Formats: sequence, C-alpha cells, structure tokens
Amino acid sequence: MVFSSESFLFLFLPVFLAAYYLTPWKAKSYTILVGSYIFYAWWRVDFLGLLFLTTGFAYLVGQRIAANRGTARGKAWLALGVAGCLGVLGVFKYLNFFIDSFAALVGTDAAGLGVHWRLLLPIGISFYVFQALSFLIDVWRGDARADARFIDFAAFIALFPQLIAGPILRYKDLEDQFKERSHSLEMFSDGMARFLIGLAKKVLLADAVAPLANLAFDNSADVGVTLAWLGAMAYMLQLYFDFSGYSDMAIGLGKMMGFTFAENFRYPYISRSITEFWRRWHISLSNWLRDYLYISLGGNRKGSARTYLNLMLVMVLGGLWHGANWTFVLWGLWHGGFLALERATGYDRRASGLTWSLPWTLLCVLIGWVMFRAIDVGQGFEIYAAMLGANGWAGDQALWLDVTRESVALMIIAIFVAWAEPHIAGFLADAPQASLMQRGSAPAAISTTSQLALSSFVLAVGMLTVLKLAEQNFSPFLYFQF
Repeated sequence: MVFSSESFLFLFLPVFLAAYYLTPWKAKSYTILVGSYIFYAWWRVDFLGLLFLTTGFAYLVGQRIAANRGTARGKAWLALGVAGCLGVLGVFKYLNFFIDSFAALVGTDAAGLGVHWRLLLPIGISFYVFQALSFLIDVWRGDARADARFIDFAAFIALFPQLIAGPILRYKDLEDQFKERSHSLEMFSDGMARFLIGLAKKVLLADAVAPLANLAFDNSADVGVTLAWLGAMAYMLQLYFDFSGYSDMAIGLGKMMGFTFAENFRYPYISRSITEFWRRWHISLSNWLRDYLYISLGGNRKGSARTYLNLMLVMVLGGLWHGANWTFVLWGLWHGGFLALERATGYDRRASGLTWSLPWTLLCVLIGWVMFRAIDVGQGFEIYAAMLGANGWAGDQALWLDVTRESVALMIIAIFVAWAEPHIAGFLADAPQASLMQRGSAPAAISTTSQLALSSFVLAVGMLTVLKLAEQNFSPFLYFQF
C-alpha cells in the first residue's frame, strides 16, 4: 500500500484515524502497531514476521545492553545486536548481489554456481533496520533509555508514516512522545495540509516528469545530447519531488497522530557545495551516517588522510544502503570524492561566496544522479556518452515523437516549483500562524485573509491531485526499492 493510492486515501487512512482517535490514550500504541502491521502486510504478509522478529530482537538486546552498559558484557551484547541487525540486512538485501558479483568474477552466472533461487527484498528493510541499530547504539551510549513498554517500541519501529521510505527516526527523539503528546485540531489540520502538499509533489510533479526520464534511460544507447540532458534533468526533478513529497506526507501523517518528526529535506537544490547538499538532502540518513558510522570510524580525529578516507567509506556504504548494485557504489564514490576534496581545499567553507558555486553543485549532483538512476553501470556510461555527444545532437529522431509539449511544459513547471519552494517557505517562516511547510519561527503574524487564501490554495491543490490520481496508472515511490 502506498500513500498515493485510492486504497490508502479512501479506505485505510480514514479507518485508521477513526480507530486511533476513538482509542483511549494508554492503548493508542496498540492501535498504531495493529494499523502499521496491516499497512505493511498489505504488500506481503510473510515479511511481517521478519519485521516483528527484528523488533523483538532489538528490544531484548537493548534491555541487556542497558543492564550491562559500560562493561565488557554490555559491549558484547551491543556487538551481538549490531551483528544481528546487519545480518538481516546483509542476507535479504545483499546476498543476491554478492552471489552475482562473485559469479561475474569467475565468468559465469548464479545458475552456473548452482544457485537457482533469488531472495526477495523486503520493502522498507533498510529503514527499520537502521532504526533498530540506532536504538541499540544510543542505549549503549546512554542517549536513550531501554525501559520503554515493548508495545511502544514496536509501534515506533513499525510506525507506518515512515516505515516504508523514512525519514529514519531515532527512538531517543520519540520516546517522550510515546509517553505524552498533544492532539489538537490545529495540529491535525496542519498535518493534513502538509500531507496534501506532499501528495501533490508526488502526483503532479514527480510522476509528470517521470516519462521524460524513462524515455532517455530506456533508450540510453540511442539518445542524442539534448534528450540525454533532458532525461537526466527530468530524473533529478522526479527523484526530488518523489522523495521529498513522501517525506512531507510522512511528517504530515505524524502530525495528524500527534507526533513531531524531524525534517528530512531542506531545499537541497539551492546548495552551493556537495557538503551543503548532504546537509539538506535526506537529512535523517546524512545524520545517521555521521553519528553512527563516520564518528565510529574516527571522524576527523585521526588526521587529514584518515578524515578523507572516512568520508569516502561513509559515502560508499551510504550508496550501498540505497541498493545492492555497483551503480550505487560508484555514486557513493562520486559524492565521497567531492566531500573529501571540498574538505581538503576548504571549498566547503568558501562556496557560499562564489557566484558559480550553485550551478557547479547542481551539475555535480545531476551527473551523480545519472549513475544512481541507471539499471547497471553500462547504462549509466551510455547516458554519459550521449550527454557528451556520442550519438549526435538528435540521436534516434524517432524518440522525439514521444516527447510531448505537455511533458516539457510540466518539466518547466517542476523547475519553477523547485526554485520557488525555498522562497515560499521563507515567506511562511515569517508567518508562524501559517505553519504549513514552516521550517522555522519568526515574530511576525500572517493575516486572516492570507491564512484563508493559503488554506484555499492547499485544498484546491489537494482536489486537483485526487482527480489526477483517478486517471493515472499506479506509480510507487522511488525510495520503496531501497
């Protein structure tokens, strides 16, 4: 089940919210857990068992870590917990990849090695395993308590607004909210508005530019310069609006249930360096990699050379987190290389004052997204070659028959929205009463007329989105595959 489906919007969500608000406070976590398990089982019931076992394992090991924190026994329990969680992720997400890579190395395929089966990737496993890992590490560090009711912890791991594609939550940030949180009409309506804006990003923008991206990548050997660049730009916009739209919806749903989730995006396409980009893109993942991987590797405490190596390793592993494919390894190396280079040259500190830093950063990000989108390394380099003119300006001219004026117009609109969004948010940040999409706080108050206009706009966009949903084909979120 996905947020942009009729079954979720008109069946699951209203039934769940009705049950949630009718449930007494002490039992709300039970409602969250049951609702989240139904949401997850809508895809496949059998993998619900893996989610439950991972939850129970992390909870029990967390109790033992807390009881022995600071001792060798506690450290052993931590090692067991980390190994168990990574083992689940390694088997279900990477075993096929390792088998295929080894088979290619020896000149055969999986069948040639006698392997005639494939493991299916459980949806959302990267997210809920990382949440379980952060819980165990935070308990060891003393940053989180392990005295929660199991039902609250299980509800946290399975919390359906973020279960499938994030943001990656940390128990230490939500443990108090499971014990006490407020519910109000204002918070609910604000969450609903945020959800509708996210839904519009997905349906009206991400899905609208997707055909251009698909056309270029599906015909990577034949596209010319123009269509190759057009397709790469379309994917750059598709991925942003798809994933930031999902994050908006997750945060909005959380607010409708009384939760406050941290922001996951902060206008990444206004970044002036790759370092800044990673402070704005998928913030929950960036922070997770920094706090639990980069720092554990030594961070910047062991000299410059080790710092650069750590940055490279973190980004390669971050790339692999996205998927078991060499394309993600190369994408991680690309970003890791820039992070190390910017740190070594001091560019990350000077970039804000350079007029060309914004287009340069966007170009670097776009080039990276090509390999991120490619189904394999070969396809990625075919697109790169086409972007450099290997197939001429036009390439296979028959492909242009599938490029409509409407698709180009929608792409221009998407570019405008990506440019305008930070400016709109800046206006809203100056109007704390209009908390829709607000990222900060400021002293001024918005007028009643402006609030009414804003609410009317959101409702109109929401209605348009629902109408568009009714006429288009099913389109899952891109980050579901990770």
